[in-house]
Amino acid sequence: MKFNRRTGVFIALVSLLLVMMAPDTMAGTAGTEFNNVWTLLTGWVEGLLGRIIAIVFVIVGLVAGVVRGSMMGFVLGIASGVGLFAAPTIITNIVTATL
Repeated sequence: MKFNRRTGVFIALVSLLLVMMAPDTMAGTAGTEFNNVWTLLTGWVEGLLGRIIAIVFVIVGLVAGVVRGSMMGFVLGIASGVGLFAAPTIITNIVTATL
């Protein structure tokens, strides 16, 4: 199927119109029925279980780095552990951000 310039402009204008007609949304304003699940998972990740998983990431990365002869496995293990611990804060800040 071949599009010409007029078709492309028409599609762009229709898309812009649809975006402008979309209702405003507020991220993170509903869904209170999932608060218990969020609290449970955040507690796991930021608590003792999250620390254990982060240490396992580091150990596995260290072993992989020794086996391959490169320290990149260790670096990835550290990055994974830090990412796991920081993920709930990052997700909360992204979802509750307002313009």
